Amino acid sequence: MPTVTNNYTYADRLAAMRETKVRHTLEKRKQNGFTDLDDFGTVPISEGYSVEPLYNSTNGSFYGYDGMCENFCRVIDAHEPYIDPNEMLCGRWRDMLVNYRGDPHYLPDWLKKNPKTMELMKSATNQWSKRWDEQRFPYDHLKPLQAKYNIATGIDGDAHFACDYRIGFELGFGGFLEKIEKYRKINPDKKDFYDAEERTVKAIIRFVERHCEKLREMIAAEENAAVKENLETMLKTCENITYDAPKTFREVCQWTAFFNCASRIYTRDGAGFQLDGLLWPYYQNDVKAGILDDETAKFLIANLLLIDPHYYQISGVDENDVDRTNHLSYLILEAADSINIACNLTVRVHKNCDREFQRKCVYYLIKNKNAWPRFCNDKSLAEGYMRNGDIDKKTARERIAVGCNWMCVPGKEFPMNDTVKINIAKVLDESLKDMKNEENKSSARLFEIYESHLKKAIEVTAEGINLHIDHAWEVTPELVMNLMMHNTIERGEDISQCAELYTVGIDGAGLAVVADSFGAIESRIENEGLVSWETLYENLENDFADERVRAIMSSAPKYCQGGTVSDAWAQKLTDSWVAAIKAQKMPEGRKLIPGWFSWSRTIEYGSKVGATPNGRKATTPISHGANPNAHFRTDGAPTAQSNGIASVQCGYGNTAPLQIEFDPMVKADDEGIDLVLNLILGHFEQGGTLININVLDKEKILKANENPDLYPDLVVRVTGFTAYFASLSPQFRQLVVDRFLTGI
Repeated sequence: MPTVTNNYTYADRLAAMRETKVRHTLEKRKQNGFTDLDDFGTVPISEGYSVEPLYNSTNGSFYGYDGMCENFCRVIDAHEPYIDPNEMLCGRWRDMLVNYRGDPHYLPDWLKKNPKTMELMKSATNQWSKRWDEQRFPYDHLKPLQAKYNIATGIDGDAHFACDYRIGFELGFGGFLEKIEKYRKINPDKKDFYDAEERTVKAIIRFVERHCEKLREMIAAEENAAVKENLETMLKTCENITYDAPKTFREVCQWTAFFNCASRIYTRDGAGFQLDGLLWPYYQNDVKAGILDDETAKFLIANLLLIDPHYYQISGVDENDVDRTNHLSYLILEAADSINIACNLTVRVHKNCDREFQRKCVYYLIKNKNAWPRFCNDKSLAEGYMRNGDIDKKTARERIAVGCNWMCVPGKEFPMNDTVKINIAKVLDESLKDMKNEENKSSARLFEIYESHLKKAIEVTAEGINLHIDHAWEVTPELVMNLMMHNTIERGEDISQCAELYTVGIDGAGLAVVADSFGAIESRIENEGLVSWETLYENLENDFADERVRAIMSSAPKYCQGGTVSDAWAQKLTDSWVAAIKAQKMPEGRKLIPGWFSWSRTIEYGSKVGATPNGRKATTPISHGANPNAHFRTDGAPTAQSNGIASVQCGYGNTAPLQIEFDPMVKADDEGIDLVLNLILGHFEQGGTLININVLDKEKILKANENPDLYPDLVVRVTGFTAYFASLSPQFRQLVVDRFLTGI
């Protein structure tokens, strides 16, 4: 149990909460091993914690309404209440349902040591992921091409869309039950759906009630008057929202905290909402009523950010181009500054938005060097999304930043964003193999073959997407998130069946590897004659045994250097990528949206790709998202990288993020703020969509890479997500270091 600070001031309590968070991070690393994933709001597994899952399939997993509901209840019921007397809000999560579905990607070390659970998860089938029920919905006919092109299929994906929290704020947990009962009578043939949803809500209510019980025990034993008063207020808040809808700012923050814990446990859902928009009326009402001041509001927001680092958007404009920035927007920044942990706040930028607010955002980015906030471009995102047809400006503006690289219309869209990816470096690899025995080799011919393979990769990816959408409700129905989606409870259908928008994202990975490879071929072989095709193929097969040849190819002009042959190829590859995806026909109003993003798969994807013409060695990591290859330029690199990535945006509302790690060698003063803000605005003026910035101290990051325990509180934005540097594997720490740039 965390220690109560002596003075019990807000500042002292926040410092103690942050210290507890850092301590928990190190404890979780011991329990879980290295985790190359988001920083979650989890606390360490307590002694004696145990879940015995119920498997309803010989696959060594569980599926459908009964399997998902029963096991969610078992996992959340095993969660002890978490109450820190320093905090104003309570609740944490420790464990997630996916841990028990036989997927080794997420399996923590502490669970691997449980022989009974590991035995239960043994599979009776040879399948790729036990999160998908291959016995009922096999896709063996797709696997050869999925493997050939190293595709992240999206089959078995979960969450990666966004709830409309307004529904929950209006109804509360008790209102969910009433709504379920109402529509159960209207749709009697959907009994299984409503039974599962009802049990899910009641399990969440039990989670809240256990916190009430624990608070009563703590109040009875507490002797400190100030602490006791805080606990009593926490209890009253929890009692008020156990069934009823939240009415105050404190209550809506606590309700959100409990729901977020439940949705994380269920399918790792981390999508938040427009934080300064939905909380604004509660703030206004409480201030007017005299029951809330700004310092308390900031503490509550900081507490909410601590409980779980969901992705929230702030600022932006409405459908009439009116600035949405308000006083609460500023308080959110100050709250994040006061706790200064891994915060997933995205600032939406538009020319009509408060420029002073944007400056304040950059100030905290430079001051804290903890990778928050990040920035997205309203113009490119909204106008791009409207190009998908039958989408109005209001809907496009509602599509907010709530994930690593992705946007979503809360409550209405089923986008599968960040779950579907094609490794175009692998597509190039296959194309090179096909051209090897042709007599007339050329970059133009290679590109023809590449486009042929890309078309096949997109076709098989689309088949997998359709399989997933058709059967997701039978495999992983989204019982928690369904509660705050449009049409789900009303129709008795999972969101995968009744979404208003099926705008499904497909990300390409490895752009710089492919662009630099084509550029090296054109410049070194075709234009300069420094290397022959025969010599290139020899070195691709022997992994560049001839270092001289590798040096020639790797020193060719690169993508993002500015105006190079590889920059031209990057744009050509983007045009090809976009055209091929938009040409792919989809059924039932489904649409594919292209983007560039690799998430944290650069190591995994690289391991499947042989040596490439840009001098990259076989099985080494591919480039990250739309980013250039590491060490692409030594002078003016941040600006050049910004310009290059702006030129390869896909134009339909999904992102090709500018991911940048650098020491700008500036201070958090007017001059430094202007320099960084101008970089951001300049990128957006050129059409950029999303910027993830790590402002880092070069000496500190290098020392932390050697010994991460020196800086246990160092936070970095690995891709779109933030994580404590100390929790990352050595390979991922090195990826961040390799991307590091100096200057601006």
